[in-house]
Amino acid sequence: MSIEIDPIIDEPGIIVKSETKSLVLADIHLGIEWDLYRSGITIPSRMEHILKRIRGYIHEHSPDRIILLGDVKHNVPQISWQERDEIPYFLGSLAEHAHVDIFPGNHDGGIEYLLPEAGDVTVHPVRGAIIEDVAYLHGHTWPDPKLLSANFIITAHNHPTIRFTDSLGYAMVEHSWIRTRLNIDIFQKHFSSLELNKESKNWNNPELIIVPSFNELCGGVAFNESLHDDLLGPMFSSGGVDIDKAEVYLLDGTQLGVLKNIRKMEDSRTRPKRDKKNGVRNKHGKGVKK
Repeated sequence: MSIEIDPIIDEPGIIVKSETKSLVLADIHLGIEWDLYRSGITIPSRMEHILKRIRGYIHEHSPDRIILLGDVKHNVPQISWQERDEIPYFLGSLAEHAHVDIFPGNHDGGIEYLLPEAGDVTVHPVRGAIIEDVAYLHGHTWPDPKLLSANFIITAHNHPTIRFTDSLGYAMVEHSWIRTRLNIDIFQKHFSSLELNKESKNWNNPELIIVPSFNELCGGVAFNESLHDDLLGPMFSSGGVDIDKAEVYLLDGTQLGVLKNIRKMEDSRTRPKRDKKNGVRNKHGKGVKK
């Protein structure tokens, strides 16, 4: 099956074309305004603005599916009054245009109680599923091992960004796409009952695509300043994702190159991290006692 994966230029969404066409978005975090309000920051709901943007994608690309890669809602563990009001309407509005697939994230507890009364909406297992040879999951759990037989795995959760800091300390953060591969040894260790190798039907050496956050209010993880244990989700913290050889792209399509080379740039060096036991940690991640 032929598969095409194309980013929407200047937007945090992609179009996946195979037997059907899918619009893929991640980390919408509806209801974040309520969380900000409880922290003393008052801003109006942006749900209609978000819907308007997504309807623009739908009008331009006419997808058969709309795939939401987790964290549709924001508040955990509870469901806020804002989410109870807005999410059924939001999902129902999308379902008027195409089938909606939700791959729940760590913020999506109780999402099954917020589905619209009308509309074609499917909530998939948290460990992901394969749709037309492409695997999808949010990324806060280990994937279902069946996903390792797909051609591509598309995930989210980390809100990938690249941070550039000049000599005066001024920082500029850019949302980014990350494309890389998995480290088979880590996955073989975790899924010890499976045979994972080039000859095994369980392993297809899938390409991993990490989707940026749709909601700009959520912030992100600067991959050029992060080591494996700084990243979110067991695939990343275990070293199961090849971060050093990851290719980085900005939303406008600019290819920045391989992450290990980006880290060598003077305005993009990994910042020292604090070691929990021994004090600060040097740029190679080793503990340095105070």
